Amino acid sequence: MADEKKYTTVSIPKPLYEKIKARIEGTGFTSVSDYVTYVLREVLASLEEEEKEEVFSKEEEEKVKERLRALGYLD
Repeated sequence: MADEKKYTTVSIPKPLYEKIKARIEGTGFTSVSDYVTYVLREVLASLEEEEKEEVFSKEEEEKVKERLRALGYLD
């Protein structure tokens, strides 16, 4: 039983379900659930990656702004 996957049910509007069903025809996705799971994983991975990629800390950003003000590029 430890290897058994756990699932839950999520409701989506029927028209959306039908659009997804039509979109996955002829693809490697065997069900709407498989496709939705794939898309959600991709979206979450993308969001997590964006959160890791903070270019400047607030302190660093302020230092850059101060330098740009001193050079006359910012008011």
